[in-house]
Amino acid sequence: MTEKTFNASDESQVADRKKKELRGRERELEDLRVVLSTKEGRRFYWKTLCDCGVFKSSFTGNSTTFFNEGKRDIGLKLLADLMEADAKKYLLMTEEAKD
Repeated sequence: MTEKTFNASDESQVADRKKKELRGRERELEDLRVVLSTKEGRRFYWKTLCDCGVFKSSFTGNSTTFFNEGKRDIGLKLLADLMEADAKKYLLMTEEAKD
């Protein structure tokens, strides 16, 4: 199956591509909402954010800082996705993490 070549000057193709990307993003967010709907999913997500170093400084004074910043960058993206999907679940996660 050959895919039609994308033409950025074709307004209908651009509109179709935007719709497709929006549907894909909404699917990602819905998947995340499903994960966050369970205590186990929230616990896993919280641990991942912590492992990425989101809540601590990445500075070490040497080249390890670059490695830490890479992990932290991924964690910040995950945190942004969480906030976009369901910010209330973040608050719930912080409460659950205290227990």
